[in-house]
Amino acid sequence: MKGIMIQGTSSDSGKSFIAAGLCRMLSNMGLHICPFKSQNMSNNAYVTHDGREISTAQAVQAHAARLTPEYFMNPILLKPKHNSSSEIILNGRVYAHDTSRYREFTQGAGIIAIRQALAHIAANFEAVIIEGAGSPAEVNLNACEIVNMRIAREADVPVILVADVDRGGSLASVAGTLELLGDDRQRVKGIIFNKFRGDIELFRDAVTWTENFTGVKVVGVVPYAENVKISPEDSLDIRDNITAGKINIGVINFPGIANFTDIDPFMHEHDTNIIYVNGDTSIKTFHELDALILPGTKNTPAALEWLKTSGLDEVIANFHGQIFGICGGLQVLGRMIDDVSGLGLVPAVTTMNENDKITRQVSGSYRGESITGYEIHYGRTEYSYGDGFHELFTVGGSPEGITDGRISGTYLHGVFSNDNFRASWLKKIYGAHSFTDTHTVNNNSYDAIADVLAKNIDVDFILRLLQQLPPATLHSSQMSN
Repeated sequence: MKGIMIQGTSSDSGKSFIAAGLCRMLSNMGLHICPFKSQNMSNNAYVTHDGREISTAQAVQAHAARLTPEYFMNPILLKPKHNSSSEIILNGRVYAHDTSRYREFTQGAGIIAIRQALAHIAANFEAVIIEGAGSPAEVNLNACEIVNMRIAREADVPVILVADVDRGGSLASVAGTLELLGDDRQRVKGIIFNKFRGDIELFRDAVTWTENFTGVKVVGVVPYAENVKISPEDSLDIRDNITAGKINIGVINFPGIANFTDIDPFMHEHDTNIIYVNGDTSIKTFHELDALILPGTKNTPAALEWLKTSGLDEVIANFHGQIFGICGGLQVLGRMIDDVSGLGLVPAVTTMNENDKITRQVSGSYRGESITGYEIHYGRTEYSYGDGFHELFTVGGSPEGITDGRISGTYLHGVFSNDNFRASWLKKIYGAHSFTDTHTVNNNSYDAIADVLAKNIDVDFILRLLQQLPPATLHSSQMSN
């Protein structure tokens, strides 16, 4: 295949960021590029047009490449349910509810699906940008890994290794990773140092040392792009967005928090602070909040139990600002989940059934204006409208969600990406509020990432790798224009 694989010396090194930037940069050059990650582990999922689940990170990369997200871009998605097991999504559908036979899966159905996806991409696109996971140097996983060097061999593509300068120890992480790769080391054709802060001239000696010690070209040093925001891949990326904002929105940081990308649109609101709250968050902090969002969770019963044991159930019950629950957050706001009492803040009862999963894109209306979103959930919820409660949305001519004007809940992920609805909700908190055009903001973010890469990496070197041409020279690092 024509393509490049982006691997990292660690998790959170910026692989997704680099891959998304390359997708947009190459798309800007007129290339028909497809993103790919054979296996992702994340509870941030996106529903495709045909009702299949893929990782949000690959959906973002697809949008960066100006493509419609498709299941073959991420054939395997592992969704952690607790510390020891995950749900397996294969080709966008539930394959297994646990990973007890994971090794057998990787050698059978898993690798078959990956090969089929790669064959489809090779036949329909000019090149592929493949993202790895974690680190390829985790030698204990070599026997069953299907996301790093094995995929580089399957696709027969060169590898770019990404190291995180910001966390420290990047030179050692590069040298150590290469040392542990064995025969696969020859596939690594370039190194990108990512998240660099400060005077780039001070890093030139590090680049020279790295190339001399490893014999691998440093393709570039990418600065920490603090003002460029795309959806984070996992909860390692959750950070408070504390600014000089006027509206303080608390987000309940459930164990197993899922689809917290629902909060992303608030990143682009200049008068909004996002504060993730836990069981040890002070009461003083809650008094400073104007609203609470209960996001999705992969394990709703466990999330409900956590709220009760941490005392957050009482804090939420006594909260007087706006409360908004999404998916699992909606379920815990209700009166019952099966035979367990919920928070009882909305008249709703949920029945769970792990054999009945709903995944679909949704369009409907809110006060006469169109809204879109997507559903990913187990469980069916029945509402008892009345006593001030009524439907939140209309979907397919039927009511969806519930609200009394202050406490609201819905199954629709992505609801706050609807600019008019988000502006209307914020207006309840603070008064008149103009909305941000999130589609334009996101599109501009992809262009900004592409621009950062174009200015700080050796683009000609990347193009030669894509075309499977030998690099002109090794020591030709382009650190900055």
